[in-house]
Amino acid sequence: MKIMLISGSHRESSQSEKVARHIAQSLLDNQQATETEVFTLAGNPLPLWDEGIWNGDEQWQALLNPLSEKLATSDGFVIISPEWHGQVPAGLKNFFLLWGAGELAHKPALIVTVSSGDGGAYPVAELRMSSYKNNRLCYIPEHIIVRNVESVLNADTDKNNPDADNYFRQRIVYAGGILSAYAEALKVVRASGVTHTEMFRNGM
Repeated sequence: MKIMLISGSHRESSQSEKVARHIAQSLLDNQQATETEVFTLAGNPLPLWDEGIWNGDEQWQALLNPLSEKLATSDGFVIISPEWHGQVPAGLKNFFLLWGAGELAHKPALIVTVSSGDGGAYPVAELRMSSYKNNRLCYIPEHIIVRNVESVLNADTDKNNPDADNYFRQRIVYAGGILSAYAEALKVVRASGVTHTEMFRNGM
């Protein structure tokens, strides 16, 4: 089972990427995935959506096809978002606009949000409300909000708040198990054929 993790921060060496890499390793260590891969939006590697995607523009195809293949061969996802001004970063919102060929469709995703303080709830609500409609990604009921992120999940244990760090590590294992179970279950849904239709390409 392959789980792909999307680190939604535009910043280099971000806390979101730190969390993504910890979760990727946790999934492997706990036999909740056999393969993981982190794709990071650091440095804005994906241009803003334009109609060239619909028109088969060669530059878009060259850029997106390798990533599209990785997404298509994944069984589930972890979406990691920092909270910037109470919202999801623009690059992450743009990411969801780019996949209309079923790469994400009817596959489970765990939302993980990151805050330097006590925030992090707004991006959860925003992702659940507006990021899945046409790509048909399936967010599982569980989510994680990593608050005071600088003080947890650090490789240098001296930088961690022991109680908070232990809590988040356990919570990540718990949520990873749920994600893994959904990924297995939704394979059956996709294989059934009920999700394959050209009549309703977009959600309502």
